[in-house]
Amino acid sequence: MIVATAGHVDHGKTTLIKALTGVETDQLAEEKRRGMTIDIGFAYLPIQTSNNAEAESIGFIDVPGHQDLIRNTLVGFGGADFALLVIAADDGPRPQTIEHLGILDLLAIRLGAVALTKIDRVPDERLMAVQDQIKTLLAGTALADVPVFKVSSSSGVGIEQLKNHLIQIAQAFSPPACNGNFRLAIDRCFNLKGAGLVVTGTAVSGSLAAGDQLKLLGCGVSARARSIHAQNRNAGRATAGQRCAINLVGAALKSDPIQRGEWAVTGDVPEPRQKIDARMRIRNTEAKPFAHWTPVHVHLGAAHTTGRIALLGGATIKPGESALVQLTLDHAIGAAYGDRFIVRNQSAQRTIGGGRVINIFPPARGRSRPGRLAELVAHEIPDSALALAGLLAGAEAGVLLDQFRINRNLTLDEGAMLFALVPMVRVITRAGPVGFSTRLWNEIRSNILARLASWHERFPALVGPPVDRILEGTGHRMPRETVIAIAAELAHEGVILKNGMGVRLPSHTPNLDLADEALWQKIEPLLRAGGLRPRSVFEVSYAIGGDVERIEATLGRVAHCGRVIRVSPRHYFLPEFVLALAEIMETLVAQKPDGKVTVASFRDKAGIGRNLSVEILEFFDKVKFTRRVGAGHLVNCAASNVFSG
Repeated sequence: MIVATAGHVDHGKTTLIKALTGVETDQLAEEKRRGMTIDIGFAYLPIQTSNNAEAESIGFIDVPGHQDLIRNTLVGFGGADFALLVIAADDGPRPQTIEHLGILDLLAIRLGAVALTKIDRVPDERLMAVQDQIKTLLAGTALADVPVFKVSSSSGVGIEQLKNHLIQIAQAFSPPACNGNFRLAIDRCFNLKGAGLVVTGTAVSGSLAAGDQLKLLGCGVSARARSIHAQNRNAGRATAGQRCAINLVGAALKSDPIQRGEWAVTGDVPEPRQKIDARMRIRNTEAKPFAHWTPVHVHLGAAHTTGRIALLGGATIKPGESALVQLTLDHAIGAAYGDRFIVRNQSAQRTIGGGRVINIFPPARGRSRPGRLAELVAHEIPDSALALAGLLAGAEAGVLLDQFRINRNLTLDEGAMLFALVPMVRVITRAGPVGFSTRLWNEIRSNILARLASWHERFPALVGPPVDRILEGTGHRMPRETVIAIAAELAHEGVILKNGMGVRLPSHTPNLDLADEALWQKIEPLLRAGGLRPRSVFEVSYAIGGDVERIEATLGRVAHCGRVIRVSPRHYFLPEFVLALAEIMETLVAQKPDGKVTVASFRDKAGIGRNLSVEILEFFDKVKFTRRVGAGHLVNCAASNVFSG
């Protein structure tokens, strides 16, 4: 259990921790000179079990109480499970007492206690008066019913009672489940003689074993955890809810400084984000409603940045109320669903509100659409299965399942279990699986079949629409890659067939007239014999003694029937050979670190000439199987989804 102190400057937070643990948390020379906490400090209280064996430690985070140091205070509050609100009896609640309490309330820290310090300095009447003030102050907050302990750190009065209470709570405390990818909010980074680089922070999810690989978000560096210190002792593993120190080793660590606010993570945790959907509550102490696009300071984990708040459901948020918002940040920060954040005003003089992250993958536009707001309401649901079911029920273009999994910080195995649990139909795109509710899938399926039947009736001699246009006229609008994946799934079901670059119903067979059929019977063996290097139109004309223009016209009609694919003005390929060339592209992409395939590498792998390779790659770009990036080509989707055999 992690305990964070809170309270006004000079109310005895550091002295109280020393009385409880014997540890002086003020270590900086400046802190000792000025007699006040400047940065967060740490101490630990070992817990003894019934058989007198050491089981665990209570971790204490000592935070500054001065208003000018609130940024450091918020770093300490970010990983706390328990709040120890410290109020001096001779001074009573002060401005920072009130602000700290407001922050703890916004962070939804519900476990806590009040330490009424310096009781030896005041008469009983003063103690009673301050206790009444405390009761009034806590009313209506998450800490409304916490106990108050009257203590004196100098004389020791009440210290044992407070310590025993903390131990009792810690022994009954259930740490967070160790699911999800490991995420550590880094609050310190330093070099330790004989060990090297060490980062410290609070683990908010998952677990990490010594020897595991991890990534440092922000600086983009990979490293290995050589050793781990958890809760002030050597440990083979760090788990969610613990204060950790991780000794890192890696080739790039020396040249890439690690800053407070970055994250040490495992798995496919996304890079820091600049736009984040959230629900934010405004403190009831605010004098006026919070307005759209207000400039603010945002604190999340150990990170701090400036930005603006876009309101998604109205023009203002009244004090004491909450609303859906989008954080538009000046600098990207790491975040995941459920992370708590604090918002302060533009001059960083007071805390305005705070809230919880909902979604880190907002759309590029249309953030306030009614359908979009309904999606966010579904995203808010704490239970992942219910949230996904709600998204599927309202999504008209399917749900990007990997985005949902990553937003919720689920591992690959956890995501697979969840997706198997929630009823849906899944199609696979290169960007990951897309899920559809059974209702939506049946509707899409019926509309596509009806569209194909209409197409065949209008154009009986043609194979059908291109694979990426099967939704045209159905009222469904989706990304091209999703449309192609839907066609692939329907083809897998056997309700449609792919011919060349088009699709058709199994009941429809496009036919050539007798003259074209007779000529095709002469051309087809020549194209098949050429394989991946078919004869050009001119070579075919020479081989069979036909007119070039007639052969081109016939091949055009054959292509409309789906029996051949026009790759360039000079070359027509049988569909199975186009698929084979596309699969060669996929193989090459898998072998390239950057995923880019050049003309030369494709030519060598396919065993064909440069000019023909250029024509084929230009064709792949045209049909959007690939896209050109510089001198290379990247694959957009699976070859089998675009081309038939």
